[in-house]
Amino acid sequence: QVQLVESGGGLVQPGGSLRLSCAASESIFSIDVMNWYRQAPEKQRELVATITSGGGTNYADSVKGRFTISRDSAKNTVYLQMTSLKPEDTAVYYCNALKTVAAGRVTDSWGQGTQVTVSS
Repeated sequence: QVQLVESGGGLVQPGGSLRLSCAASESIFSIDVMNWYRQAPEKQRELVATITSGGGTNYADSVKGRFTISRDSAKNTVYLQMTSLKPEDTAVYYCNALKTVAAGRVTDSWGQGTQVTVSS
């Protein structure tokens, strides 16, 4: 399993920005896919953004143009830059790593989550 530690959550006003970090216990190039998910109270967990080992990215429609996923390989860290935040972005944000460890076997690792609250 990959160990993941998120940080950077907090309280921000609508229209504000936050940057979340996800530090991995090993080289992020050894991880096939890294995702950011979020879960609001009484709602299902939602995939927000994805970055592959090749650098490809994808976003949920609800965050396109506002959120950016990126990585720093020297720090084994993936970031989620969030701008123009809205109250509906309030959720616990989770980092997720999918890594192929053997033919047909993929490990699925999760961080502990970090709370983001958007409120005036």
